[in-house]
Amino acid sequence: MDIRFPQISERLNNRKFAVADNVSGLSDARTVFHYQVEGDAISSTYQGGHIRLGNQVGRATGPDTIELLFQCLTKEGELLCGWSRGTLGVDHAGRTTLSFVWGWLSGVTGGGESSYVECVA
Repeated sequence: MDIRFPQISERLNNRKFAVADNVSGLSDARTVFHYQVEGDAISSTYQGGHIRLGNQVGRATGPDTIELLFQCLTKEGELLCGWSRGTLGVDHAGRTTLSFVWGWLSGVTGGGESSYVECVA
């Protein structure tokens, strides 16, 4: 399997992330994202807080950049979907960080910016 951006897999595969900042979105500090990476393909599941169940699918677009499509079912029964473009980083403690620009495609309008930090056991 050809892996053009191995650092994406190293920093995301089988790792969990929590919201650090997401003023305009539905996910919050109770929402946990669990990523899987296969080659340049990225997927995740997420839930918690306002999100009953969600998933993402996307791809690595550069050594530290990704793009995703996401969909979720809220605890209120809303079905929503959107897009995001993200950048991976590393914080002062060595945890992987994710920063996104995102927007809704269906269910609601608008968008925003959000950031996430790796959950370390």
